Amino acid sequence: MTNSPPGRVAGKRVLITGAARGLGRSHAVRLAEEGADLILVDICQSLPQIDYPLASEDDLAETVRLVREFGRRCVSRVVDVRDDVELRSAVDDGVSELGGLDGAVANAGVLTSAPWDRTTLDQWRTVVDIDLIGVWNTCAAAIPHLLEQGGGSLVNISSAGAMKGFPLQMPYTAAKYGVVGLTLGLANELAAQNVRVNAVLPTGCHTGMIPPSFGVALGEQRPDLIPIFVNAMPTPAVEPADVSNAVLFLLSDESRYVTGLQFKVDAGVTIN
Repeated sequence: MTNSPPGRVAGKRVLITGAARGLGRSHAVRLAEEGADLILVDICQSLPQIDYPLASEDDLAETVRLVREFGRRCVSRVVDVRDDVELRSAVDDGVSELGGLDGAVANAGVLTSAPWDRTTLDQWRTVVDIDLIGVWNTCAAAIPHLLEQGGGSLVNISSAGAMKGFPLQMPYTAAKYGVVGLTLGLANELAAQNVRVNAVLPTGCHTGMIPPSFGVALGEQRPDLIPIFVNAMPTPAVEPADVSNAVLFLLSDESRYVTGLQFKVDAGVTIN
């Protein structure tokens, strides 16, 4: 009888935000499959500024169940990434339970859609607070623990839309571009301490993160903009697992000298 090979992130302890469903759940399952123990957080409630439902506590519980099916340890907490105090507390508690932290995936994000002249300040504040400042809060909560371990890996989920300049979603496009700047700045600042910081930039992905208003704005009001969103490769969208495979690589020792990367999983949307 032969032993199965160790996983690509065997024994690593990783924080994931927005973990209850969609990309976050996919990251959690893929990392657990490859041997990671996880700290999972999610807001687990919908927001009035976002016109599609967000995840529930039942969704988070299902992600935990899927992770534990692989025999991995898993700590979960309902936390809003905008609340830096609560997020830091959740991370500290999870690290205490798991015995350390080796990586973090700042995945939590939301999307609004409207033409520029109907985009509200409330939408701007909500999206930037979650998609950019929430990423910063996640990094800031994780970094002290990574330094205690002598290094580690931060993976920030941006978007191909940041580089392409997706219209009709200005707060999201701007915030995700900000994530790239944050990633580069942190990569430079932390490189000497062996903390790697990279961004993953997906194209459209099958996660349910599509505001109904987007289809109306694009299809009925501005169909001339449709080509901007069309991938070069023959697929309308990628699968969550495609993005999670990039996250897995960046958290593994296979990428031990990779930092400051904009890792596009975008089916060529940015080369069109």
